[in-house]
Amino acid sequence: MEHLEIELKFYVSDFDFLRSRLADLGAECIGQPTLEHNIRYETDDNRLLKNKCLLRLRRDRQTTLTFKSPPPEEDDRFKVYRELEVSISDFETMDAILNALGFFRRQVYEKRRETWQLNDALLCLDAMPFGSFLEIEGRPDTITQVVRDLGLAWEHRILANYLGMFETLKEKEGWTFFDVTFDNFADVRFFFERYRHLFEAGNNKQGTSVGPDTK
Repeated sequence: MEHLEIELKFYVSDFDFLRSRLADLGAECIGQPTLEHNIRYETDDNRLLKNKCLLRLRRDRQTTLTFKSPPPEEDDRFKVYRELEVSISDFETMDAILNALGFFRRQVYEKRRETWQLNDALLCLDAMPFGSFLEIEGRPDTITQVVRDLGLAWEHRILANYLGMFETLKEKEGWTFFDVTFDNFADVRFFFERYRHLFEAGNNKQGTSVGPDTK
């Protein structure tokens, strides 16, 4: 499981209620809300996208370079990627290096992320320009236990990534912009609830494996 990122998401309508529930479970807030600025890079022939890979430079409190690729084995219960990540001291210089190597800025996306720790699970409260989500990352057994503890319905889990979700919403809504930024959504009237069924695993082919009991 070395370098594997195992996670899933849930749509969240009330972060305050979720924070209260996490605190009741003994979770600890380890990162106050931070604005993330992300750049997705691509080649002229879209080689990364074709190979289901992601090359990303992120700036929040620090700068990180991340490469994601498909895992050796799929698990349709979770979103799983092989992830390699390093800290970078200089955002602009790293951007220049990537450009010199033939990678160009393909897309910008933003989120406000608040991070919690519950036992061995990392929980991220993500405010995206198009909706709010809880992301749970950890070992499979740890994730399923957190889902149970929070009383979440397993079939409502989301396995898509944020950019994939945006592409679907963009097509449905006819948005003409490409970058997922808060400025681009400033004048957009949009309710994710209308489309959540398109992304929840129990309502589509993202995954139908037996998970934790739901009530």
